[in-house]
Amino acid sequence: MNIMRSVSSARKNKHLLLDQVKLKKAQKVLGARTETETIERALEQVISEAEKDRRAWAATEKLIRSGIQIKDVFGRLNGQ
Repeated sequence: MNIMRSVSSARKNKHLLLDQVKLKKAQKVLGARTETETIERALEQVISEAEKDRRAWAATEKLIRSGIQIKDVFGRLNGQ
């Protein structure tokens, strides 16, 4: 997902002290060619996940406010 690339972004040089092993593992997982691309992709994923979480909570709150009755067919909502 390229959420951030669609937005006009200002690039700025940063000096970061990062764990090289973690960076290389993330680079492999993300399939990034460079360390910069690795960080960009990781940031995009974090932002995307936060937006998904926000939408899920908004939908949950809307459902709760609607007064819908939920039947606990598996017996898991009462802490069992």
